[in-house]
Amino acid sequence: MRRVVFLAAFLLIATSAAAQTFRAENGVFVLPFSAGFEVQSDGGHGARGMWCAAADYSRRVLGAASVDRIYVAEGRPPGLGQRAPVRFTMDASGLTPRTVIIVGASLSRAGSNLSVGLAYRFCADARLIN
Repeated sequence: MRRVVFLAAFLLIATSAAAQTFRAENGVFVLPFSAGFEVQSDGGHGARGMWCAAADYSRRVLGAASVDRIYVAEGRPPGLGQRAPVRFTMDASGLTPRTVIIVGASLSRAGSNLSVGLAYRFCADARLIN
């Protein structure tokens, strides 16, 4: 009986965790958190792929419009080949908005932001490759 209860609890937790995970059209996983969402990095998509995933999540899950802004809430440490996730938010409260000039460097700076529409254009890269 204990095994059945344990198995049922495990399956319930696994199912609810999987239901919250979003897979963007480029294959990158996005997880919600209390103040926004976290884009996972597999190392193969780069900054453009992470912005694409953030935009896809913003559009399809949050219902954001193309003119809405996506902000880096918590940047990852700078360095080549970083695979750390990046936390994004749609709320600029507490952030100093920063203009994105170099997309690759933008993920290490909290406050970096792009419109949903511009970030979603990076998804075309994945469509061409796949």
